[in-house]
Amino acid sequence: MTRYKRILVGVDESKDAVMALDAAIQLAKRDAAELVIVRVLEKERLNIYQTLDSDYLRGEHDELKQQLRQYRRQALAAGVSDVRMMLTSGSPGESIVKDVIPDVKPDVLVIGALTKHGLSRHFGSQAAYMAKYAPITVIVVR
Repeated sequence: MTRYKRILVGVDESKDAVMALDAAIQLAKRDAAELVIVRVLEKERLNIYQTLDSDYLRGEHDELKQQLRQYRRQALAAGVSDVRMMLTSGSPGESIVKDVIPDVKPDVLVIGALTKHGLSRHFGSQAAYMAKYAPITVIVVR
């Protein structure tokens, strides 16, 4: 059985992401591993006026931080002792593969099979993109 030291889980508000978080929590508890929860602000889904409105972006950022804090509390309550949160922006698949993974250096990435927004216009599903291009093991939860 593979043991992990650092687990990265990508979340949004989708049912599959919540299941991915639950799976990552169980892995982190089993292995006494650090759990890093990442959320991506998808700026390409915003219209031009929203991207130029700093108050709007700050509000979006604050809302995502609040979600991350809730997910962190959930992990701590479940018995994971080392939980870190990350908020980044961009396309979820690309941001996680190209920026977050090199920065965090996790042993495994846990993601949901479907996202809140369904399929990406350019790469197929975000999960498929991450599974194909991530340089680490990817666990896709459904």
